[in-house]
Amino acid sequence: MENRGTTLTALAIFFGLTIGAYLLGKSFERFRTDDRFISVKGFAEREVKADLVIWSFKIRITTNDLQEGNASLETAVKKVNEFLIKNGINAKEITQQSLAVTDKQANEYGGQNGNERYRYIIQQTIEVRSANVDAVQRVSRMTSELLSAGVALSTGADYGNGLRFIFTKLNDIKPAMLQEATKNARSGAEEFTKESQTHLGKMRKASQGLFSILDRDESLAGGGEGGYYASGTSDLFKKIRVVISVEYAID
Repeated sequence: MENRGTTLTALAIFFGLTIGAYLLGKSFERFRTDDRFISVKGFAEREVKADLVIWSFKIRITTNDLQEGNASLETAVKKVNEFLIKNGINAKEITQQSLAVTDKQANEYGGQNGNERYRYIIQQTIEVRSANVDAVQRVSRMTSELLSAGVALSTGADYGNGLRFIFTKLNDIKPAMLQEATKNARSGAEEFTKESQTHLGKMRKASQGLFSILDRDESLAGGGEGGYYASGTSDLFKKIRVVISVEYAID
């Protein structure tokens, strides 16, 4: 009986080890299969035209009398509005922004010696916000007419003013661009598996990168018409790019 019990114990241990080895082998096999994948990137790019323009500039008045200066400013603002409307800008697209008055005699770093010709500088910011980007760009190049009419404008980089071209319809083209990027990623993965004589399996996961909107000619960034702006707002035409990362299983 004792020998029989020993035999049964030995058989149980044997079968247990056999089943354990089988299951362990299957686990390693599944691990090797699951671990075989390829990671690729897909790229898509579109060239688009800005659909919104913001044109900001200042009317500048110098005076020794604030009352007279204010009257001159009102006249200048009227001339600017008439000029813009005459050249195709909608009156609803024109707004008066901040008004700033500088008293040179109150300036700690200058003007106290009494040699300044004018004591006050009055500046009124005008902003044009329009979807008619072509018209605004054209009119912005005609400001010499205002100068001839006696209206002094400040549109230099020191004031942070100028033309800003913006593309606002990114959501309209996102799906198509993601589809194109995914297609390009799969093409790259298929080419890889073809060269390595393997078979491309199902997509394991995908991650979308950020969409970037840059000026078409990136060398223009920071030097747009009338002022300095971050990359992506100085050019009328834009390049939109997206890169996605995709993992495919390899069978």
